[in-house]
Amino acid sequence: MGRRLRIGLTGGIASGKSTVARRFAELGVPVIDADEIARAVVEPGQPGLAEVLRRFGAGVLAPNGGLDRRALRELIFSDSSKRRDLERILHPLIRAEMERQAQAARGPYLVMAIPLLVESGLRDRVDRVLVVDAGEAAQVARLMARDGGSEEQARSILAAQASRTARLQAADDVLDNRGSEADLRLAVDALHQRFLGLATVAAH
Repeated sequence: MGRRLRIGLTGGIASGKSTVARRFAELGVPVIDADEIARAVVEPGQPGLAEVLRRFGAGVLAPNGGLDRRALRELIFSDSSKRRDLERILHPLIRAEMERQAQAARGPYLVMAIPLLVESGLRDRVDRVLVVDAGEAAQVARLMARDGGSEEQARSILAAQASRTARLQAADDVLDNRGSEADLRLAVDALHQRFLGLATVAAH
């Protein structure tokens, strides 16, 4: 694990993870984002895209030469074996790039933002798990506002992720995001001080 403290940031969809990650970055903490890396490894010219095309065919290629994410989503959504195939291709590439960025990062500690941290078995990559928790009612409301979908759609998206209980059981630290964004940012600031202290201890 090395001497630099690694914080795994996770939480359900629409829980406020992006706001938390942004605030950590504003405080000068390196933030490594698994979603950004997942997009980067299938950019045109990347081996990840070639692997995906080999497995799923040219139907998932967009006219501009990039990945047609919607076509791929539709393909894997209804077939768990195809979804597992996609994970087998992408997860090692994502892990390797996250590790490369973690090794290059500077500062006492870093944040690894991994939406599916609890589901993906990446717990061993981090020293502490930080869960942003909004409560299901708030998540459903935010999802409906963000995507314009129905409550039923929002609840089905939530149901596909690890349960709130499973995430909270895996957490070392929890940020309660049922208040305002200003409250959340203040809570991040307080955690930042705590992590700096823990990082100092870990380095000695």
